[in-house]
Amino acid sequence: MAQFPSELDAGMLRRTCSADDMHFDTTDDVALLEGIIGQERATRAIEFGIEMEAEGYNIFAMGPSGAGKSSTILRYLQERAAAQPTPQDWAYVRNPADPYRPRALPLPPGQGRLACTRLRETLRQAETVLRDAFSGTVYEDAHAQIVQQMQVAQQKILNQLEAFAQQRSFGLQQTPSGLTFVPLKDDVPLSPEAFAALDAKQRQHYAEQDTVLGKALEQAIRQLQQLQKTANQRITELNQQVAHSAIDPLFAALQEDFRSCADFSTYVQGVSDDLIARVVALQLDFLRAAGQGAEKASKKRPAQTKSWIHDYELNLIVDHSGATGTPVIYEINPTYMNLTGKVEYRAEFGTLVPDHHTIRAGALHRANGGYLVLAADALLGSPMAWEALTRALRHKEIRIEDPAAITGAIPAASLAPIPIPLDVKVVLIGTPDTYYSLWAYDGIFSKLFKVRADFASDMEWSAANLLKIAQFIHTRGEEEALLPFALDAVAEVVEFGGRLVESQDRLTTRFAIIADVIRETDFWARKAAATLVQRSHVRHAIDERRYRSSLYEEQFQRMIREGTVMVDTTGAKVGQINGLAVVSLGDYAFGKPSRITASAYLGNKGVLNIERESKLSGRIHDKGVLILVGYLGRMFGQDKPLNLNASIAFEQSYAGVDGDSASSTELYALLAAIAQVPVKQSIAVTGSVNQRGEIQAVGGVTMKIEGFFDICKAHGLSGEQGVMIPAVNVRHLMLRPDVVEAVEQGLFHVWPVHTVDEGFSLLTGLSYGVRDESGQFPEGTWNRLVDEKLRYMTLAYAHFSRSDRANEDANNSSAADSF
Repeated sequence: MAQFPSELDAGMLRRTCSADDMHFDTTDDVALLEGIIGQERATRAIEFGIEMEAEGYNIFAMGPSGAGKSSTILRYLQERAAAQPTPQDWAYVRNPADPYRPRALPLPPGQGRLACTRLRETLRQAETVLRDAFSGTVYEDAHAQIVQQMQVAQQKILNQLEAFAQQRSFGLQQTPSGLTFVPLKDDVPLSPEAFAALDAKQRQHYAEQDTVLGKALEQAIRQLQQLQKTANQRITELNQQVAHSAIDPLFAALQEDFRSCADFSTYVQGVSDDLIARVVALQLDFLRAAGQGAEKASKKRPAQTKSWIHDYELNLIVDHSGATGTPVIYEINPTYMNLTGKVEYRAEFGTLVPDHHTIRAGALHRANGGYLVLAADALLGSPMAWEALTRALRHKEIRIEDPAAITGAIPAASLAPIPIPLDVKVVLIGTPDTYYSLWAYDGIFSKLFKVRADFASDMEWSAANLLKIAQFIHTRGEEEALLPFALDAVAEVVEFGGRLVESQDRLTTRFAIIADVIRETDFWARKAAATLVQRSHVRHAIDERRYRSSLYEEQFQRMIREGTVMVDTTGAKVGQINGLAVVSLGDYAFGKPSRITASAYLGNKGVLNIERESKLSGRIHDKGVLILVGYLGRMFGQDKPLNLNASIAFEQSYAGVDGDSASSTELYALLAAIAQVPVKQSIAVTGSVNQRGEIQAVGGVTMKIEGFFDICKAHGLSGEQGVMIPAVNVRHLMLRPDVVEAVEQGLFHVWPVHTVDEGFSLLTGLSYGVRDESGQFPEGTWNRLVDEKLRYMTLAYAHFSRSDRANEDANNSSAADSF
């Protein structure tokens, strides 16, 4: 009696969601969802990373797309941030000591905008009162008095000098080069000609007096300069007194309003002092114009692009006004400049010029004191961005630098703002591959990102999670105004979640896909004028999703129906079998049947993998073929050497082949070719095999079964067709309802197998048999046929080898005799 595996009944091909596990009628009966579903491990890691304040405990969250990484992280951060204090505002200000290194100024949380406004108002008031003070009659009279007193004193000294000179027959004369003495005769200045006409004694008299007068002139000039210096000092003191009396009350009031902020108060005092210094130095336009008339002064100087007030105003780069809690920043485009900030330029007299007002904040500035969330792949894909982030985290400061300067290029005149202290928690969101690559190749990564948050791709199929899925549907409905779902519609969504992960025990956590199905179901339900979503609407939405993506699948199936791609679903062939593979096309995958053939003949080269020889085979597939050789040696090579040539090929395969899910299929084809036993073409096979002949689990069994079912259905279901799968994959089946129905009606079959023996017996209708005490397989079993054929091939090869050697010896002997 043949030893056939038992086929699966229809109830084992798909898990259905039981109404007993859900105690509601529609999703309107359940509460809104709080938190995320099925990510307990990840949420605990995120909570730990957020609350851990030690250095380097930043977070790297990794997992499949659509698993809720971003939403979970942002929700936790926003909840925690709301209860934390708001960090300081930050502004950049002019640095009088070094204009190319603007100073960073911390401001009280949320008061930066107010500080900017108040300072601007104070500066404008200062301009008004200074203008009034220095253009008023009081100042002008005081200024004129100082000048007049200086001039009277100077004139007195000049008069004394002139009298001293006249006593010595010299006069005092003003020339373009300054004061000088000229000789007099009868109180009349002598011309150079008249002086030359004098006799030598007279000229000698004048020359002797000239030395005395020179010394007197030098003393008088020193006295005049001292008078000018004293007057200037008095004017400076006057300017200082007037400026202080004008602006001190304004700046004192501003400092009093911000007395809790020592940094801002210090800056305001510095502005006041610098402004007074500029007043004293007459560096302000309205002071230079004093006494000239506004119209006249405006003609003497070019139009300005900015007023002096601009120099003292704050450039507020971080503003928390109106905010509560710490900031949570999600930077979707983490370029170098978007992270660290930049210095822009403004046009001034045809030249690009930077100043502290052209500094722009980056994400690190906005997130400082809070949390920064970044996409790892986007960060690593931006030049210099990763280096900038790690440098900022290592040194705990935000340094704005021109990228051209970093790369060694010579930029236009730029600024080097003084860095701002950094205190931020960074969360990177990425894939496992990105995490492991950074861990392996960047030594600083493990020091800066010590918390790994793993987001699972699936979760337990439990009553608690079923309720959460219903709550998720309800929450999406409330947020997006979707129709409520009936109980059976929720059950269909749950079953779709199981199908996504190919499991009867697990459900998907990729709720982005589930949300799309919910939205699409709502669309089709409304098209049908429904007010409550039913199971049929969900199935229709899923069918429509499949239809939109299945063009290539339909084209492939049409080629099989037309015979362009050769796949038999009836009859029996020697050395030929139907294998199954999965084709993935982005967000869509389907099962693809393919013909696998094997040939066996005399020789000693072993098994030839045609895919490998043609460079179309991957390493895992190559390993699978080598395992076949190990199986043959274990089963049939214990009492004889195995001498054979064999070849295995995927027919009409023009792309690469990889994976070991077809290794059992290839083994069946090889055994059939050796034993010359026909194999049923109505059965397709998938499964990996080990050297002991045990059938191992593979992926994609649901899609593989459905792919062969669709071909059989197109050819016509005969009741003999089906798929043979590893027994351990039964729990992974979530077949379409039409496939389950066909199995239930006996039109299609699914057989679970544990070993090669069971599988080949089903394919051939022969028992496999086990060795008896003498080491022989029973008569009529396929193992006996394979063993005998391998023995025959070994003996035949040995016979031909001996004949070849005898012929070669005879030829050599004949050649020797002839010689």
